[in-house]
Amino acid sequence: MAGAALPGRLSWRLSSVVGLRDETPRVRTILLDVPDWPGHLAGQHVDVRLTAEDGYQTERSYSIASAPHQPQVELTGERLDDGEVSPYLTDELREGDLLELRGPIGGYFVWSPGGTAAHSGPPTDGGAPLMLVAGGSGVVPLMAMLRERAATGSRVPARLLCSAQTLDDVIYRDELRRLADAGDGFQLVLALTRTRPPGWRGYDRRIDAAMLSETVWPAAARPAAFVCGPTPLVESVAAALVELGHEPGRVKTERFGPTGGR
Repeated sequence: MAGAALPGRLSWRLSSVVGLRDETPRVRTILLDVPDWPGHLAGQHVDVRLTAEDGYQTERSYSIASAPHQPQVELTGERLDDGEVSPYLTDELREGDLLELRGPIGGYFVWSPGGTAAHSGPPTDGGAPLMLVAGGSGVVPLMAMLRERAATGSRVPARLLCSAQTLDDVIYRDELRRLADAGDGFQLVLALTRTRPPGWRGYDRRIDAAMLSETVWPAAARPAAFVCGPTPLVESVAAALVELGHEPGRVKTERFGPTGGR
């Protein structure tokens, strides 16, 4: 299993696109066959490099959406209309195309259901309740954690508080509902900030301190908290959790840019 990889020690791998799946009107998942893939931990990311015909190159980082046990590596990206990389990945990429990847990268924002990851890094709190908070495409690395939990049969209590503009903008919506209906201790809480369907009973505002106090485990339970999304959301949620008594060292954060890349 991969650990806290250092970018300088990694080489680029040529992967092939074996599947594409639209998650929302602006978000697409790419399924990749990566030869000699070393394995990864739930929460890690990769660098993607594109090279134009004139030799110009650009790179972006994308979280790995797949669980370590899945046969393909999955990346999920959101289209940014004026972006260099995301329009190509979400609109132009086709099965059989090739992508250059470097990774997996990262050893801090990771989770393993066993309590300690199979690498030389620190414990990943797999035995503690799992509290996940996401804004928009920040759900991607958290989905890898939930898929890993399901794949390994873990019964660690888990909750996901996920914010999106509309119900149609909730990435992995159907899969998240199936996981929540499995009855294995996972709970899904949605907050829709723009429009709601008729009869909506969930939250109808942005994530705030009051919402967190109603949805997270008490600090005494010492949950492992992972927060991912746009910088303003991540900073406000992390601060609110600390104010609620959670240990700062047990609140791990990752900030995304508008495209879902770092």
